[in-house]
Amino acid sequence: MKTKAILITSLAAFLALCGVMAVGTGVFSSVSKAAEATAEQGPKISQETSEGTPPEKTGTSIRPSEYDFAEFTATQAKVEIRSLGALYPEIERTDDPDLYKFEIDFTSLGAGVRRVTLSEFANRDVEDRQPLVLLSSANTSPTPLANGYFGLAGAASRFPLHRLNWAISEDVTDEKGVQRLTFQAVLKDAGGNDAVRLTKTFRVIPGQYDLLCELVTENLSSEALDAVLELQGPGGISREDLRSDVRKVMAAFLVGEHIESVSKDYAKLRKARQRGETADLQLRHKNAAAQFMWAAVTNKYFAAILRPVPRQGLAPEGIALGLAQYTDPDLAARSPGAQASAGFGLQITDLQLAPAGQEGSSVSHNFDVYLGPKDRDVFESNPLYRQLAYFQTIDFRGCCCPSSVIAPLAFGIITIMKWMYKAMGPFGNYGVVIMILVFVVRLILHPITKKSQVSMMKMQKMAPRMEELKRKYAGNKTELNKQMMLLYREQGASPVMGFLPMLLQMPIWIALWTAIYTSIELRGAPFLPFWITDLSAPDALIRFRELTIPLLGWTIDSFNLLPILMGGVMYAQQKLMPTSATQTNPQVAQQQKMMMILMPLMFPIMLYQGPSGVNLYILSSISAGVLEQMVIRKHIREKEEEESHGRVPVTRKTGGKVKKKKPKPFFKT
Repeated sequence: MKTKAILITSLAAFLALCGVMAVGTGVFSSVSKAAEATAEQGPKISQETSEGTPPEKTGTSIRPSEYDFAEFTATQAKVEIRSLGALYPEIERTDDPDLYKFEIDFTSLGAGVRRVTLSEFANRDVEDRQPLVLLSSANTSPTPLANGYFGLAGAASRFPLHRLNWAISEDVTDEKGVQRLTFQAVLKDAGGNDAVRLTKTFRVIPGQYDLLCELVTENLSSEALDAVLELQGPGGISREDLRSDVRKVMAAFLVGEHIESVSKDYAKLRKARQRGETADLQLRHKNAAAQFMWAAVTNKYFAAILRPVPRQGLAPEGIALGLAQYTDPDLAARSPGAQASAGFGLQITDLQLAPAGQEGSSVSHNFDVYLGPKDRDVFESNPLYRQLAYFQTIDFRGCCCPSSVIAPLAFGIITIMKWMYKAMGPFGNYGVVIMILVFVVRLILHPITKKSQVSMMKMQKMAPRMEELKRKYAGNKTELNKQMMLLYREQGASPVMGFLPMLLQMPIWIALWTAIYTSIELRGAPFLPFWITDLSAPDALIRFRELTIPLLGWTIDSFNLLPILMGGVMYAQQKLMPTSATQTNPQVAQQQKMMMILMPLMFPIMLYQGPSGVNLYILSSISAGVLEQMVIRKHIREKEEEESHGRVPVTRKTGGKVKKKKPKPFFKT
């Protein structure tokens, strides 16, 4: 391969890598805001036939003479909305144990969650900054945390608890600030006799991100029952990323002594729904012996994690994870619509209820629901979160590097960024932290970068002689390789050294990039009061009405300066690249010229809607690279001048002979 082509190929590979990561941020997609539905309507409750295949379970239902379980009925209660928790006076993060982390609106319809609003985080509306709505029943169906169908094992008829308005039996706050809300529903058999009572209690504790739920199923009949009950998981999570839909559904399993997770993003779920492939909606671990632990819906910065609390041990029993759910009114469109939503359901299968009044006539199940940020510090500070590996909800896009390498590096970089931010005290600014961190990393890696640049410069100068050797030994490949190795040894150059340092640095740069891209601390963090007011969003120097670019379909609503500056600095970097071999190889020269034009145009376009923190990182890195390249070129130029004046001794490394020094006599004569 020609020397110039080697250089261009390595550079193109690195740029392609950056392009893949940039495209992964979804810079070409746009988001339209959906109106939130506020009306809830309670349907008429009657006997319901199973929609699809009922949950499978062994055992047979009992048909006592005094009870008729051919169908269940229930009385509708009135529609009610109640709230637990409370929002902060100001939207800011705090460790105050007396304040609630969220405010949750509950609905009597299915005894589920109507809305979850976080106290510490604001929405993306720059003109109307309000607390962030994390979950909303307007974005999904059925209602999050509502109960689904109830039925007896082996029976085709099931009762739709999610369409029933449950009665509220308790709404209290104790002296410690713990708030408790209890719903109740009584199912009757076909003859109107009370058969089953369901009691569902939610608790919210100040200073915690957990919503606690206890579900008690009680047999009111005189006969034993073998039942199946469904519970809907959290759903309707808000679309957090401004460019792409990074939402997904994931599940964690206990494999031996380790917890491993599997996930499906909206793109995979969408394809499965479009093709009607139910198997692709399953969240299963490849190890059949893996035990289900928890499931979650996540977006870029936040997670809603539902965990069945085991009665003993670490893994819950009698709980089965259902299929991942995906709904989108625009399912036939090319990309997910604003109304797209995903979730999951659980099936409670250990409901063997003894007759009323006997031991085992009621069964209690407890669930913990984490509703908050994907913050490594939060997950590590709580021993239970750490044991359950909640940190796996954090999505580190390792690109060509395995996550086992990128994740530790990224976590380490995030820790350093937080430390630097705190060290700055009242002047803490994550934009400044990013710039300092980039320059520090550049400084640490300078010896490797310098060695790589020197090697590539030598390869550039060797290009004419390489071309001459290729012409001379065109028909003798063995001799050509021999002569090329002699030339490398003579010049003290190595083609590998041009690539190896860059490849070794890639994991560090990718980890730095992904740490900035996923860090919750950068969400809403400003750089300057008049520009780059949110490092997780485009810098938006000037805002205007949303425009759609013809043919491409891209939408923009602001003039973003950072990508433009990035293109200018990148062009300067291209101009500094050596061009000594362009006259000997016109084809390579043409390729280099095209790259000098395309790259400064490609990156600003790809990252125009990218997070300003990422763009600031890339701009700082390229700027530091330009300065570094100028220093290295100056060093090489000075060394060449010294060699031209004969001030540098010839060494074995350069192919010459070392002149032996004459030994000094022991005494003068």
